[in-house]
Amino acid sequence: MSQVSERLAALSPSETLAMSQKSDELKAQGIDVINLSVGEPDFFTPDFIKDAAKKAIDENFSFYSPVPGYLSLRKAIAAKLKRENNLDYDVSQIVCSNGAKQSICNVLLSIIGKGDEVILPAPYWVSYVEMVKLAEGVNVIVTAGIEQDFKITPAQLETAITPRTKAVILCSPSNPTGSVYSQAELKGLADVLNRYPAITIISDEIYEHINYIGKHESIAQFDSVRDRVVIVNGVSKCYAMTGWRLGWIAAPKWIAAACNKLQGQYTSGPSSIAQKASEAAYNDSQECVGIMRQAFERRLNLMIQLVSDIPGLKVSRPQGAFYLFPDCSYYLGKSFNGKKINDSADLAMYLLEEGHVAAVGGVAFGAPHCIRFSYAAADEKLAEAMKRVKAALAKLA
Repeated sequence: MSQVSERLAALSPSETLAMSQKSDELKAQGIDVINLSVGEPDFFTPDFIKDAAKKAIDENFSFYSPVPGYLSLRKAIAAKLKRENNLDYDVSQIVCSNGAKQSICNVLLSIIGKGDEVILPAPYWVSYVEMVKLAEGVNVIVTAGIEQDFKITPAQLETAITPRTKAVILCSPSNPTGSVYSQAELKGLADVLNRYPAITIISDEIYEHINYIGKHESIAQFDSVRDRVVIVNGVSKCYAMTGWRLGWIAAPKWIAAACNKLQGQYTSGPSSIAQKASEAAYNDSQECVGIMRQAFERRLNLMIQLVSDIPGLKVSRPQGAFYLFPDCSYYLGKSFNGKKINDSADLAMYLLEEGHVAAVGGVAFGAPHCIRFSYAAADEKLAEAMKRVKAALAKLA
């Protein structure tokens, strides 16, 4: 009898990818589904980036790259960190991978051992929990509700720390909430972590440029913890390059070396063509980033207006990313045609089947009373989607 390993059996499938797949299956049946479940920009990769990729093909960048990425790309990333974040990193501290997802997994597999604890503020991105499981670590969940804008406090962080705490993962701007930690809020967390020198801080900053407050803040700016921060970033969100699969870390040298060693054994370096395209993204004009951000902010304003018009949904205004994460507690426990909505996963399935709108229940994000809508879609699709959601929710009693 075929049986998968205990390691794999312990993992849950990605709920975001599962909902997107279910949406595609309904579309294949001829059903008009509006997919607001997927976390990717709906824009095309800018032409100057595509041109760089075509040039790389013509210039025969078709061989293995160094495991951590081409030196020229790592120099471009180091220059970006200095230019935009005022942070100094040597190229030896930068490791490029097949997406920021692999970057995070590399770090966790490199530093977490059996029984080590990792603090996760909830709501959290779905894959963090599963990656910690894969590393045989223990998830310690710290919950921050809508009343505190889904951001944990220094006191909550301190309470969660034990002698077994090995890492904490922060995500700002956040997936799934869109919340953004201010400089003062990050300093409060850094002041706590300063007292615990054995804890590594993994700072997921993949949505850095999709923020509506003018300036991104990184916890790496604080000297007290700087030598323990791993910045995770990449090109997927800000340059509309999700399918190119290029992410990276900027980390203490020992962690970068560990990730380099690990990656060398199971994927080697990322796509040579994606690397050359990403190099152009970082080195050329950043005008495209601002244009996309403006579009996302316009859509956010539209979504706030539309969702606020739906009775029973409670929403906080995100300051970044492209998600709305309303509290849907009002509808939990209600039913339609004898089918009861027990949690937000049930609600997401109901909206897909009854309203033909794909969203992701907050259960997968550690927030069973919330539901995630991505507004990385055209304005008219968003308007139609929320019209359908409002009609479907009105049927619940």
